[in-house]
Amino acid sequence: MDPRLLATTLLLFTSGVCTGENVLPEGPLSGAVGGAVRFTTVLAPPTKPFISVSWRFKGASIITSTSTDVIDPLYSKRITLERATGSLELRDLGPGDSGEYRVTIVLDGAQDQQGISTLNVFERISGAVIKSPPGALLAGRDSTNLTCAAAGSISTREWMKDGGPLSPSERVIFSGDNSTVSISPVRSTDNGEYLCRLSNPISAITASQHLTVNFGPQNVSIEGKSPAFAGQKVTLSCFAFSVPPAIFTWRFNGNETDVNDTMYIIDKIEDTHTGNYTCMASNYVTGLNDSAILSLRVYNAAPSWSFGVRVTRALLVVGLLSVSSL
Repeated sequence: MDPRLLATTLLLFTSGVCTGENVLPEGPLSGAVGGAVRFTTVLAPPTKPFISVSWRFKGASIITSTSTDVIDPLYSKRITLERATGSLELRDLGPGDSGEYRVTIVLDGAQDQQGISTLNVFERISGAVIKSPPGALLAGRDSTNLTCAAAGSISTREWMKDGGPLSPSERVIFSGDNSTVSISPVRSTDNGEYLCRLSNPISAITASQHLTVNFGPQNVSIEGKSPAFAGQKVTLSCFAFSVPPAIFTWRFNGNETDVNDTMYIIDKIEDTHTGNYTCMASNYVTGLNDSAILSLRVYNAAPSWSFGVRVTRALLVVGLLSVSSL
């Protein structure tokens, strides 16, 4: 071995110090399993070739290049050394390639150069899913967990709901690694689309799941015209907040009707339709029900503008009679 190379190597091991901030860029490198990475030095090709270039990993030699190349058999088909700059390409990466890489470059007539770089090898993320326990969820009664899982190397997990960030609260609790979100108890506002984005420096993937929380019926209300004039068509509409959608039935003055719809339609209203209309909303999953009442009045008299026309006509007749008697 060249005496200068031997001296440099001994100095490296005895001091444990790498100066190389001008030899290798700062910051770790990231690579994918099965992929390749390049340790690129910042050195330009010198006028005279380097006396030697040596790369080591975890204390073991990968390659020492002088007038000839001495390569570890484990790397013989996996590396390419760019002799002019000392840069090294490493292929067919595996998890075991993660760690520190050191380079020592001996120059002709100049100070030796040393550098260190860290490589992190990641598996690409695949098969991301969000899992939750089976069964119907009832608002205010039940709790649930959402667990985000995938194959590969996972560095970060981010949770979102309906396109916005999902934040922790007294009811929404994240596990230490963000893999699980616990919601206790669930509420109607927890309904929606949940997303989990998993990532590492070389890949990212998103899983989604819709969470259904059964609730209601709530805020039952009836919309309709009251009072109404005899002969008009009247439509009463019932509304309720409910998951699943509420089932509606109607009562008239406390008596059951055959109407089982959101709308109660009276094609031609009469005096006999005056009274209280009750909309009953029921949820077959929660077992809850609620109702609303609308008091409907029916007028036999014509609209006020019609009465005004009749009065005008009567006055006109009286006026004509008065004129004819003169």
